[in-house]
Amino acid sequence: MSSEDAPPDPYANPLVFGQRLQILRTRKGMTREQLGGFLGKSGSWVKGVETGRLKTPKLDMVLRVAELLRVRDLSELTGDQSVHVELFSGPGHPRLAAVKAAVDSFPLTTRHEAPPPAYLRARLARAWAVRHSAPNHREAIGALLPDLIPDAQLAVRQAETAPERRAAQVVLAEVYSLCQFFVAYQPDAALLWRVAERGLVAAQESEDPHVIGVAAWLAAQAHRDAGPAHFDAADAVNLEALTYLEPLLPDASDDVLAITGALTFEAGYTAARRGQTGTAWRYWDQARAMADRLPEEYYHPVTSFSRAIMGAHAVTVAVELHQGGESVRQAAAADAVTIPSRPRRARHRIEEARGYHLDGQPEAALATLSQAHEAAPETIRYNGYAKRIVFEEAESKSPARRRRASELAVKLGLLAA
Repeated sequence: MSSEDAPPDPYANPLVFGQRLQILRTRKGMTREQLGGFLGKSGSWVKGVETGRLKTPKLDMVLRVAELLRVRDLSELTGDQSVHVELFSGPGHPRLAAVKAAVDSFPLTTRHEAPPPAYLRARLARAWAVRHSAPNHREAIGALLPDLIPDAQLAVRQAETAPERRAAQVVLAEVYSLCQFFVAYQPDAALLWRVAERGLVAAQESEDPHVIGVAAWLAAQAHRDAGPAHFDAADAVNLEALTYLEPLLPDASDDVLAITGALTFEAGYTAARRGQTGTAWRYWDQARAMADRLPEEYYHPVTSFSRAIMGAHAVTVAVELHQGGESVRQAAAADAVTIPSRPRRARHRIEEARGYHLDGQPEAALATLSQAHEAAPETIRYNGYAKRIVFEEAESKSPARRRRASELAVKLGLLAA
């Protein structure tokens, strides 16, 4: 392709909004009809905006477009370099550099002895417990990972027998799983993929069905969150893992049953992102049946899969299908159940807020986002959906709503106090 034929770079030239929209949409592998459908508009409406026949939409629609195209900085879409709104990743957690250095390390010449496996497992269990219980969970696990990662790597290198090596790979795979929770929504996509891929490799080497399922669950999420062009890859990983696990279910442990249920729901989540209503709810029903086979108090330590989480999952499906009324009804049904994990509880509140926003209840959306902030400030701080609602309501015609949204924006670090 000659330079004359190459598509323009939206960051190199002062392109108008419509041109930037077309380029960014194309890069995400989304058709005009798909984007229009997600926005409640037609493909011809999208074409009109892209070609300049229709004027630039209002802020609420611009933010919805940015959300769907996974635009990290609003200036990439608007072209206004004075508007730097980092939607899906902040400037990066203060501990990101240390975690990245640990992931990138390659301890070939380390002389000291690896910690005993039981000690590593105890440290890992403590890290998961902290991840679920601390309001500043990223800070907490970000402090633990720089030492935990190289120690787990070293344990694999120093394992002397095949069983010892497989056991060490179990720990290493779970360390990478924990690490993926930290690097998600951080401004380093390459690091996220490196962690996800290493987790998959370690899981396969472990030959442990539960660990393999967890790694596949996280890899499917990474693919899906990369945008519509990666939905097929998300499904491929997810469904392959389900095919592997399903023959084991008659005699499965609670952990294997739970990760199978989590993967089943993830297939429904991706279907909802595609707008496939029947398929999404069918997978949710299957996942709920698996959850009902688990003990009432069981709670999966990685995915949060449990009986308690299925109501929250129903809210997510309805929200992704843009069913505002249904998401509010599901939120009301789920609200009586307490989710043990603070970050997962905050994530559920954010999903509820999205439902209220879709249903035209902005006051309820802001109140629910405040509850998310109380549960886990570091969850909402890096969540693009929450930021979109806050920024949109900060320009509301209602003075009280503007004030409430602005106060929340200050708490999230989006605006100076």
